[in-house]
Amino acid sequence: MNTMMKNVLLTPFNALYLISPELCLRVLFRIKQGYSLDLDNPKTFSEKIQWIKLYDHNPLMPRCADKYEVRNYVEECGYGKYLNDLLWHGSDPNAIPFDSLPEKYVVKVTHGSTFNIIIDGNSLADRNEIVRKCRKWLGAKFLPCYGEWFYGRSGGIEPKVVVEKYIESDSDCGLDDYKVFVMNGKALLTLVCTGRTSNEHCEDCYDMDWNLIEGCDMGEKRSKKKIQKPGCFEEMITVAEALAAPFNHARVDFYIAKGGVLRDWFSGKSPLRRDRASTGSTRTRSTSGWARSWCCKNGMRSRRSGGVRSVLI
Repeated sequence: MNTMMKNVLLTPFNALYLISPELCLRVLFRIKQGYSLDLDNPKTFSEKIQWIKLYDHNPLMPRCADKYEVRNYVEECGYGKYLNDLLWHGSDPNAIPFDSLPEKYVVKVTHGSTFNIIIDGNSLADRNEIVRKCRKWLGAKFLPCYGEWFYGRSGGIEPKVVVEKYIESDSDCGLDDYKVFVMNGKALLTLVCTGRTSNEHCEDCYDMDWNLIEGCDMGEKRSKKKIQKPGCFEEMITVAEALAAPFNHARVDFYIAKGGVLRDWFSGKSPLRRDRASTGSTRTRSTSGWARSWCCKNGMRSRRSGGVRSVLI
């Protein structure tokens, strides 16, 4: 389904969200997941994500969902050395200093997960097309019905354009992406994304002892191969837990660059990355150990009483 058609179909839900955010998420969740959303006692990962969108308005969320603003947060936490090199940032794509950029670089708009242009040096960059795309993306607004209030202008942050260093890998297969899921300050699993540059995108979930987690389905096919545990895995977990400490849940993403250098690549270190679990579009009812062990450290809000009750889920 193309974006325009999807936006048209979701128009009634956008209106419903303005009236009742909870009812809107309940209806969308039922349609996409195939089971009813339990907000009083959420058990699955997807249910808990919806609870956070409704009831956990941590003021750090908008800042950490923005690709530029999050860099300041990382610096303040003392982990600036892990950030990728920033070559330029600004609000006007026409001001991108193309003549002074290296042969390889990446252009991103700061409030979207797919707003990226990779210049890998294999062909001449089309400057006019880059500017055109960035202008279009800067004006993009996320649909209210998904409840993702923390992205871009909805969260009070004006989107920007950033140009970053092109990260290279020691592998001929390109960079692998390590996404660390942290709940209540504790890393519980790592999602390893492989084969993106070869159109063989696979995702595998590993626990903290680097055992493959069966039944952990994030919507992509499995690689069906044993992925080697990174030599810097413990370092990765330490950084992820420190950065995610203020949140009930955050996903912190890493690349391992050429020479084994760890890079926090930050498509945004968000408490809710704009992914399938966040929008409720992954058909997963995972209640495995990692999902059950995650409880909201500030307690779960009772919708009936409006109060807060402490639960372990």
